Amino acid sequence: MARPREFDEDAVVAAARDRFWDAGYAATSLSDLTEATGLGRASLYGAFGDKHALYLRVFDDYIVGAVGGVREALAGDDAGALERIRARLLANAAGAAANPRGCLLARGTAELAARDVDVAERSGRAHETMRAAYTAAVAAAQRAGDLAPSADPHALGDLLLAVDRGTEALGRGGLDEASLRALVETAVAGLPR
Repeated sequence: MARPREFDEDAVVAAARDRFWDAGYAATSLSDLTEATGLGRASLYGAFGDKHALYLRVFDDYIVGAVGGVREALAGDDAGALERIRARLLANAAGAAANPRGCLLARGTAELAARDVDVAERSGRAHETMRAAYTAAVAAAQRAGDLAPSADPHALGDLLLAVDRGTEALGRGGLDEASLRALVETAVAGLPR
């Protein structure tokens, strides 16, 4: 009979997430993970498999929250869709300026997607889901009469995703919140009315 786990799995995943987030995948050793989580190597391997499997668990959990947050922020009635787009992008700009670690999705994608098919697949799915949320919000704003009905909602969804991801990257690079907010306001003002 297998012994029940004697640790809080969510707490272990959170500790591993913070270590990967701070140092990146390549710079995080198994020793770093045992120190961060308080588990021995055998317990980590027994619960999560290898370092890569633990990273994918962390990455998946982060993506669920990040993508869910975007969908939730953009969902709603047609009326107010444009303001929800603006508010989401401004909140992202504020978060990017306040968080020097940046976004774990962006960090993992930049570090690993070119050589890790598992990360590339997850990143692609996450970005496609975010793109779809922006596209749906654009279509809602068009139905409400706030954006030009002749504009391609998919192209505008792509543009808004680029603004979203771009403000995150620029914030991590040190651009201040006022500049990020101005970038968002310029992008939203430039949407076809």
